[in-house]
Amino acid sequence: MSKKGHNTAEAEEENIDLQPETEETEAVQPEEATTEATEAPEEDKVQELGEKLATLNDKYLRLYSEYENYRKRTNLEKADLLLNGSREMMKAILPVIDDFERALAATGDDEGVKLIYNKLMKILEQKGLKAMEVKGEKFDENLHEAITQIPAPSPEQKGLVMDVVEKGYYLNDKVLRYAKVVVAC
Repeated sequence: MSKKGHNTAEAEEENIDLQPETEETEAVQPEEATTEATEAPEEDKVQELGEKLATLNDKYLRLYSEYENYRKRTNLEKADLLLNGSREMMKAILPVIDDFERALAATGDDEGVKLIYNKLMKILEQKGLKAMEVKGEKFDENLHEAITQIPAPSPEQKGLVMDVVEKGYYLNDKVLRYAKVVVAC
């Protein structure tokens, strides 16, 4: 072969060698561009899914908290209902107790009436009813209802309960009926 033919053959070989390189280079560049383009949406999707997860987790925690609060509230209401469910019945019985006490005072401590009264009071105390002991105590508007005022026999007795017109009662440490009292002023 001549030099010219040899050079052409070498050039052709070089061109052949170069062409695939340029094709590979061109092929690599679009793939890299595609990879970068696909990575960006994938990162956006990951971030979007992360935000969705955080939102759903927050909703779940709020729902769980609401449920726990509901459960606690209903348990407290049930306990209160068990303790104070008989409130209306006890209020209805209080006038009968007052009548019993008046009957005891009028009959001169009749043993039969006294026995029945004590039995009734013991049962009611077991159910949470307790009479207020207010005579001689300082007047408290949260527990007492002042019916009238009288002049205090001494300055130390000002503001004290001097007499009880109608007994007050507690039901499970809550006021069932306020005591009606006479206060020294």
